[in-house]
Order: sequence, then structure tokens, then C-alpha cells
Amino acid sequence: MDGVVCGSFREAAERLGLIEADNTLDDCLTEAEQWAMPCSLRRLFATILVHCEPGDVCGLWDRHLEPMSDDYRRTRTSPNEVEQMVLLDIRGMLQSMGKDSIDFALPTIDDAFDPTEGEAREIIEESTVEFDESDTKLSSSLNLEQRAAYDEILLAVERGDGGVFFVDGPGGTWKTFLYRAMLAKVRGEGKIAIATATSGVAASIMPGGRTAHSRFKIPLSCDDGASCSFTKQSGTAKLLRMASLILWDEASMTKRQVVEAFDNSMRDIMGIRHRPFGGKTVVFGGDFRQVLPVVRRWSRGQIIDASLRSSHLWKRMRQLRLITNMRAHNDTWFADYLLRVGNGTEEADDQGNILLPDDICLPSPGEVDDLEKLIDHVFPSLDDNMSDSNYMTSRAILSTTNDNINKINIRMIEHFHRDEVIYHSFDSAEDDPYGYYALELVVRGFERNTIDAEIVIGQHAGRRVFLPRIPLCPSDNDMFPFKFKRKQFPISLSFAMTINKAQGQTIPIVGVYLPNPVFSHGQLYVALSRATAKRNIKILIQKEKPKEKSNKQNNNPKKRKRPTVSLLTSMKNIVYKEVLTG
Repeated sequence: MDGVVCGSFREAAERLGLIEADNTLDDCLTEAEQWAMPCSLRRLFATILVHCEPGDVCGLWDRHLEPMSDDYRRTRTSPNEVEQMVLLDIRGMLQSMGKDSIDFALPTIDDAFDPTEGEAREIIEESTVEFDESDTKLSSSLNLEQRAAYDEILLAVERGDGGVFFVDGPGGTWKTFLYRAMLAKVRGEGKIAIATATSGVAASIMPGGRTAHSRFKIPLSCDDGASCSFTKQSGTAKLLRMASLILWDEASMTKRQVVEAFDNSMRDIMGIRHRPFGGKTVVFGGDFRQVLPVVRRWSRGQIIDASLRSSHLWKRMRQLRLITNMRAHNDTWFADYLLRVGNGTEEADDQGNILLPDDICLPSPGEVDDLEKLIDHVFPSLDDNMSDSNYMTSRAILSTTNDNINKINIRMIEHFHRDEVIYHSFDSAEDDPYGYYALELVVRGFERNTIDAEIVIGQHAGRRVFLPRIPLCPSDNDMFPFKFKRKQFPISLSFAMTINKAQGQTIPIVGVYLPNPVFSHGQLYVALSRATAKRNIKILIQKEKPKEKSNKQNNNPKKRKRPTVSLLTSMKNIVYKEVLTG
């Protein structure tokens, strides 16, 4: 294998990447050291500690301390001080992942070297969030609806008597613009404003944004009466008590039990049980026209019951509605059409199908090459732009199911005429589940045990990261009769993505592939409203053709009928109107 005669079948399998070798993590760090900056190496080391189950932490530390400390050694002469600075940096990264250095067999940290003097890491992070100075001027550009929301929310912050608000607006009403203005105003006054979102993509586009589950330590599985996992003495609790404004975007996507768990914990740490969120000013944002919380195998009624509108907190929220400046695509008719689709008021036939604009639909004879036409529309001149990350991240094809997405991604990969790299996953049955963390990134380099990548969107755009294989477990305990664990690189191709995954994203150029109908509330509305202009949307609707009869006429090429090119412009639109008016 690789020019080496192996001494055993196991060694050969290890070299082929079919089973995990004992030194995989060591090799992962060694490979990254060829390109990585010391800070990136330290983050990779922390990631390995938290997610990759290293057996010899002390050995990894001793062998890789020097490359991880290269930047500190340039400015400090004391080896002990250099080691302490590396330890402090890694401790901060571990704490951001919910762990601490004392959880691992690392050298002891001398707090005399800690410049924070014991201040909670969470408070330091939020107090030092960098925001664009131009954001402080955004308030002068708000429209009347945005300005009314801005003034009312900031008045509650100024008074300090709290309030709960819900900013309701369809895609394109510049909700993020409003959030950035409020965050800049509060932070500019030296106060703490916490920015979170249900999805990682939505969180990444706000300065200092984090997912709500990460920031508030919300359990992945929440039942009625649940609470967050932080204690009253924790850094998270101290941060929340100091916060003047708490913002939670895309709240319509989350289950009500998750928001109620946060409410329970806020009332507890604030010591004010009779007021929502303990009397804090909390702003939720979202659009109930979009997809609702995903609940496997639940009925329509159960899904609606899981939505935020069904929470006892909903009636305590002040509604702030945005409609003006909806992303109109320079086409007021299409903006109104999107609203009718989202509200379920667009005229439909007795099967629930609505008509789509002809100019956004691709003609289809129902052939395999139809998908290639859609790809050409979304990814024109692909050969000339394969290495352009801006080109790649400004377009995507959306569809309903993972099977469709995999089909498109495989087809896209076939367009790349270069050597392919195949990574094997390592499967086992285990008892310890691990969380999955996601980044929007492009890959810069492939090695056997690490992937060199760069974050390309959001507040961390341009940051270089190195990924090891990470153990992942299904969150649904009913899928297998045992705990199944798969160790793999936490990435997937995203030339195409599911409609649900695209929620919260603005994608300049969008293709929509619908070989089968949408199947849940808001899917069609989300698919149509992701692009920045009507001219940048193309939809391919395919209907299954009836099977041809096997007879002599069909086998005769001269008598076989040519496929008729048809323009399919109708599609099912599923809207749960009760969740829009509840």
C-alpha cells in the first residue's frame, strides 16, 4: 500500500483508510502544521479534545506544543509563559464548546498569567464584540415600520423595565438591517446586547451572533417544563443578568418548548417569576410563512402545537410587523405574489396546486437532461469559475429531499475534471452522543486526516479552519435499536441543499428542482423567496411519465414518438393558515 509492504491485514486496511489508525489524531495535527497558523492549530487541538476522543492527551500536547506556540515564542522568552499563554487560549476555546481544560489531562493553568482576572469568558466575549462603525448610522435609513420598532424596543432598553417583542416580516423586509442598527446602538453605549438565531446561517450574519442553543445552553431535546443547562453561578447566567437586549432571529423555526425552557431559566436567574424572561428586553424575529419546526412523524396539529404561536408566551409578545421594502425585485407584482403564496391566498385548484409565473419555469420534456439545463442556468460558465469562491457561494439549487440533493451534488461533481478524494467514515455502536457543528465553508486542501477549509460567509468570513473527523450520532433515538456512531468529516457538498436548509439565507441566484411536490408548510414560499431578484430564479418541475408499453412499435425508432416539450407551471402550495392567524 502506497509503495510499502504491510506487515498485517490491519495495517493495510489502515493505509487504505478503511479503519481508523491509532495515530490518526497525531497525523491530523501534523498535516495541519504544514499550513496552519498557530491560532488555527490551537483551535484544531481544542476541537480534537472535545469531539474526537483522544486517548493520549498528554502525548498530543507534548508533541504539538511547539507549532501551537510559534506566535507566542516570538514575543516571549520564558518557556513557562509561552506554555501558559497557549493553555489559556485553548481553555477559552474549550469553554466556548462547553468544556474546560480541567476536563482533560492538560498541564495546570497558573491564573497569574490570566489577564482577565477571573472575569467570565462569556462576558468578555460579548463585551468585546466588534461591529462595523457604519452600523451606528443605519438608524437614519430605517423606513417607517422599522423606525417604529427600533424606537419602541430601544425605549424599553433605556427604561430597563423589559418587554417581549416579535418582529414579524416576510423575507426581504430587511429584518437583519433593523437588528444590526439596534445592536450597534446598544453596544455603542457600552451595554451588552446578545445576538442569537435558531439557525447557524442566520446567526453568522449578525455581529457576535451565536445559535440560541449554543449561547443559552438549551438541551437538544426539550419537553414541556424544561430549563436550560446553565446554573445561576455560571458565566452564562452572569452574562444574561448583565444583558440589556437579547435578540433571537428565526424564532418561528424553533419549537415552543425551546423558547419556554429559556423563559423558565431567565425567570429563575433573575429572581422574577411573574414576568416573561425575568423582566428582560427580549426581541424575537421570524416569518411564520416559512417552514415550521421539523417534527418527525407528527401530524399537522402536533406540528402547529410545537410552534411558537402555540406558546403561552405568544400573547405576551408585542407584535411589530414589517411589510414595506419587501425584496420587490423591482417587480411589485412578484412581491405581492410571494405574499399571497406565503399567506395561502393565491388561487389554487381542487388539488391545492397554484400557478407559477411562466418566466421562472424551465420547459421540461421529462428527460434526464432537464436537470442539466437547470444546472447550466444556475452555474453558467462553471469551468471558468470553479476556483472562485464568490461565484460558488452566490448560487445554489434547492429541492425538497436529501435524495434529490444528493443526485444534484453528484451530477455537479462530475463537472469537475480533476482528481477526486474519497474519505471513508468509521462506524461503530456507542453510548455517547456528540453534537454536530456546521460551518459554511469552501475546502482549500485535502489530506488523509484533516481538511483545510475557509469560512466564506458571515462574521468569520476569511477565517482558515482545519477539520478532523468527528464522531456524530443520530439525534433521533428511534432510528436504531442501539447507539450508532459514525466518525466522519463534518462537511457535505452544497451546490444543492434542501429548501429547509436554505431558510434564513439570501442566495443571489437560485434554481429550484421539484421532481416531486413540496410536502410541508412554507416550503414553496421559502424556495421562491431566497433569491434577490425574480430574474435570478429558475424552477424545474418534473412529473413522472407513465411507463411505455413494451411492443414492436415502441421498439421501432422510426415510429417512436418524440418527447413533447411542456412548460409545467403548477405546483402544490401547502400553507397551515391556522399558524398564521393563531
